Amino acid sequence: MMNTTEKNNPLLCDPETGICEVPATALTGPTIPAEKKPVQILYFTDPICSSCWGIEPQLRKLKLEYGNYFDIEYKMGGLLKGWDVYGGSDVSNPTDVAAHWDEASAYYGMPIDGDLWLKDPLHSSYPPSIAFKAAQLQGHEKGLNFLRRIKEMIFLEKKNITRWEHLQQAALETGLNVQIFKADFDGQAVQLFEEDLKLAKELGVRGFPTLFFTDEDDNRFKVYGSKPYENYEQALLKLYPEAVKQPVDTSYEKVFSHYPTLTLKEFAVLTGSQKEAAERILSELTYQRKLDKYNSKNGALWRWK
Repeated sequence: MMNTTEKNNPLLCDPETGICEVPATALTGPTIPAEKKPVQILYFTDPICSSCWGIEPQLRKLKLEYGNYFDIEYKMGGLLKGWDVYGGSDVSNPTDVAAHWDEASAYYGMPIDGDLWLKDPLHSSYPPSIAFKAAQLQGHEKGLNFLRRIKEMIFLEKKNITRWEHLQQAALETGLNVQIFKADFDGQAVQLFEEDLKLAKELGVRGFPTLFFTDEDDNRFKVYGSKPYENYEQALLKLYPEAVKQPVDTSYEKVFSHYPTLTLKEFAVLTGSQKEAAERILSELTYQRKLDKYNSKNGALWRWK
């Protein structure tokens, strides 16, 4: 268990609860309207939230098996405004996060390299959050691709994603118009991020990941923290019992066509394979030059060529 000082630090997410917390806010409950598909998911997250990175396999599987029944909207929650907010103790020292991230990596089975916090620590999670809002303005899918890319940058590549050079690189790699992206990053996206923070406060969001499942009658079910796949599946089925799990082609070609980059844990979950079997398949595909492999201290990422 983590000590009291650690639990007060928003970046020292508790693997046992699967939650990255922010300071307490008043709890209120505005409605979350359901539109289009039977269930809407409002997902409060943050680009540097290790617990959120930890549920990527579950969410990717949910989209494949039940994507016909829900839309998911990503909202930024503002995990780290700045170290000075917490001031005066070990809480304000980003180097404390390094060992914790390595611990979280082992717990979630996802590659997370804590050395970032020793070499080039982030001063805030607000800039990459605003960058995501800017990316969203160029399309939902482009926004999600951008968010995925900056997560790979921070968790595997140890890149400080508050720096414009890395945000610009991610924008280029995910097909964004960089000139428009920069204008939105400096302009409209700031207000959109503030609106996300306001909504998070109104809904009483205190940590990440937090997912609100809402049906057409505004019935709401919340899943808080990193949870097993079945928790997300059951939340959907409680609101829409008619949902039928779709058959998924688990061939490596099909899985990588849905998700061009995958960690070992993600590939194992999406193909229904044991870790050892999944690793053998990925290694063979890499040997056959069908995949590119990026190695980090605590795991790898495979990219479809």
